[in-house]
Amino acid sequence: MKTVCLVGSIFFFLVGSGSSAEAVVDRVVAIVNQEIITFSELEKWKGPFLAEIKAEDRLERREQTRAALRKLLDRLVEEKLIDQEVKKMGLKLTGKEVEAAIEDIKQKNGMAQEQFEKALATEGVNFEGFKKEIEKQMLRMKALGLLMKTEAKPGEKEFRAFYQKNMDRYRRAETFRPAHILFSVPKGATSEEIQEIRKKCEKVLERIKKGDDFGEMAALYSEDASAKNGGDLGFFKKGDLIPVLEREALRLRVGEVSGIVRTDFGFHIIKLLDRKSGEPAFEEVREKVEVDFKEKEMERSIRQLMTTLKEKAVIEIKL
Repeated sequence: MKTVCLVGSIFFFLVGSGSSAEAVVDRVVAIVNQEIITFSELEKWKGPFLAEIKAEDRLERREQTRAALRKLLDRLVEEKLIDQEVKKMGLKLTGKEVEAAIEDIKQKNGMAQEQFEKALATEGVNFEGFKKEIEKQMLRMKALGLLMKTEAKPGEKEFRAFYQKNMDRYRRAETFRPAHILFSVPKGATSEEIQEIRKKCEKVLERIKKGDDFGEMAALYSEDASAKNGGDLGFFKKGDLIPVLEREALRLRVGEVSGIVRTDFGFHIIKLLDRKSGEPAFEEVREKVEVDFKEKEMERSIRQLMTTLKEKAVIEIKL
């Protein structure tokens, strides 16, 4: 069963939190502007946080558990602060807005209503409960949009600076695209037969040097499945091609043709068709850079807003 995911939510929401089956003795773990957060709320959402704990030592695990619950509590405090702002501003949503959001989630997960409800049920969530949580999230996002300071719209300069500063996000494995013409040498071929095959290879190489098209020569003479594609072998990452062919291909400039290369398969003529650097040009990844930049700025704005709200609030932690 596909896991339902809430797309685009910045704040904390988890489907299927795995609440404890044991009875919980409830108590107050935080007070936020006179509104309480209880231990049972921590229990309700703790599953994913505790799942990250890997320590086997009992004492270390206890410390990590405490840290995880403290991190979760901080999230719940932030949500409480935003919910309080929603109330202050009197924000409301129509039923149609909530339904449209749920429909969007269903479509993104490729589910009809029945499948969707079954998926929720497997996570211990009923549809009405899910609907209420979605409404909460939407109201929180609406409040955030109104509370966050709007800054000047970013442009190319900001995107390029972000790209340069975060190059590791966009770096990829260097790839190269060779083509070859293969003259096969059968196993057990005599030295005379090998020489004859090499001569055929030399003649074709000579024709290419004189201006004949490499792809046409490959289609006519190559004894490899790539012949129908003009010898094009497609893109390779370093280490994925036979070492002797890879060394020769990487020695070439794009468009350049090699001399005769011998492998266990026979004699090859190689042409380097293309080569892509590990660092893509800004233009190649511009759309992703813009999305990443805006997400980063959104996170920064939210953190600034939460700091401001916490400074103004009266918060008492009792965990």
